[in-house]
Amino acid sequence: MADVILVLNAGSSSIKYSAFDVHGGALALVSHGQAEGLFSSPRFTAFDAKGEKTGEHAWGDGATLEHAQAIAHIADFLRARGGGHHLVAVGHRVVHGGARFTKPVIATAEVLAELDRLTPLAPLHQPHNLKPIRIVAERNPAMPQVACFDTAFHATQPALAQAFALPDSVTKNGVRRYGFHGLSYEYIASALPDVAPDAAGGRTVVAHLGNGASLCAMLAGRSVASTMGFTAVDGLMMGTRCGNLDPGVILYLLDELGMNAREIEDLLYRGSGLLGVSGISGDMRALFASGDDRARFAIDLYVYRIARELGSMAAALHGLDAVVFTAGIGEHAAEIRRRVCEEAQWWGIELDARANESNGPRISAASSKVSAWVIPTNEELMIARHTLELIDPARVAPTEGASA
Repeated sequence: MADVILVLNAGSSSIKYSAFDVHGGALALVSHGQAEGLFSSPRFTAFDAKGEKTGEHAWGDGATLEHAQAIAHIADFLRARGGGHHLVAVGHRVVHGGARFTKPVIATAEVLAELDRLTPLAPLHQPHNLKPIRIVAERNPAMPQVACFDTAFHATQPALAQAFALPDSVTKNGVRRYGFHGLSYEYIASALPDVAPDAAGGRTVVAHLGNGASLCAMLAGRSVASTMGFTAVDGLMMGTRCGNLDPGVILYLLDELGMNAREIEDLLYRGSGLLGVSGISGDMRALFASGDDRARFAIDLYVYRIARELGSMAAALHGLDAVVFTAGIGEHAAEIRRRVCEEAQWWGIELDARANESNGPRISAASSKVSAWVIPTNEELMIARHTLELIDPARVAPTEGASA
């Protein structure tokens, strides 16, 4: 019987999972998938480590599936297909850890209560990240659960990089720059020594470009600056989030357009970015497929904002040795990488067009002063590693009866 760590990443209408076999302290992916469209058209899909589909189920249009039901379905599927696997712990992605949680922790009731208070800082993510922890605790109170934070990797940033120019009466309440996508950046930092040793020890900017997007400046694998700040709406233009915004715009929306706080929140988080600018979609693939001028302008703005913030990150590093692209757009959109690298030619980046079209890993020419790379991220593996480190070693042994 093999021990398994389950990783859950919950959103408002989806739950992604990955199951890792624990053998001799090593972790091997055995199954991954997701339940999505929970409140409109629920469907479940599962894959093995090779990416081959191993299961699927649909509840039909108009059906509703609560998070607890989705987790139960995932657990039932894994038990049926697990071949005697024994669940030893569950790891969770939690977007915001605040000032206190600068490393993964066992998710106790006291920890959950404190994480609840951070919900205003990550309203799109925090409540949904915490919900599966409570669901699993209700089903199996003895099951160890580990909360892993997207903010934790950035705790190494110097005080100057974390500070806003606001009075102490405000900042003492925790109003500061935190940074996000930390689990992704932490994984890239762990992969760099094998893929790009020079970048691992040097001044590297990692571009996490997905539906959410940000840049992180790393010095020898440690975060020194990032584009996201107090919340995950800051920084780069994203799929539906606006990124950097003059605070005066918020005042204008309040005073002149008569919008209330919740309407502004919805605009900034769900109605801006690629979707808002294009008026078509927040999905980069749809914009590339569109012939609409608004789609082209949205892509142009997306690239411009990345290139401009790349300069900001390089300034924080006092130079630049390497750029790494990761996440959905970063790993698969060769056109975006090409255009960003062309905008950054003044830094000394020379793109290898053929390598870029092949998705790397190195996409810069041998003569390039600044190297450029494509490295797939693996936040789930990072969570599984942290979970394995924190649980009691005595649990990693075949025993009967554990379930999610």
